Amino acid sequence: MNVEYINPFIEASQTVLQQMASINAVLGKVYIKEAPYTSDSVVIIVGLTGKMRGQVNFTMDVNTAMFVASKMMYGMPVTELDEISKSAISELTNMILGNTATILSNKGIAIEITPPSLLMGQNIQITPSKMKTVCVPLKIADSEHKLEIDISVVEG
Repeated sequence: MNVEYINPFIEASQTVLQQMASINAVLGKVYIKEAPYTSDSVVIIVGLTGKMRGQVNFTMDVNTAMFVASKMMYGMPVTELDEISKSAISELTNMILGNTATILSNKGIAIEITPPSLLMGQNIQITPSKMKTVCVPLKIADSEHKLEIDISVVEG
């Protein structure tokens, strides 16, 4: 997978997390995940079509999801992943992928995104079909929280 395709996801993620939740996301070591892989307990899936096809999975544990939702809601306490907090983190991924699509479009790579789907459960196993998965780990500065962006795309 071309690194030119990965950088817009990183840039958009860091920008949107800062703007929408005042979160400074620090990039970890990017690596290839072997399929099938097991994710954390919250997965938000967004599909991609156009010049790149595939999906992007945002994975995090429940505590991180509640932390991010709270930050998005100006510090309002979030003690469970209710419909409002699930909607908040789903919308965050929608904004990240929307920004990614804009960055890619400016480079001549037109994509469209599907609405996000949120899954919750233990040991969710993901097997992207015939695609490599690039994992972009983001650590939330000054906390123990992290989220991963798993990008599984092919040129369309």
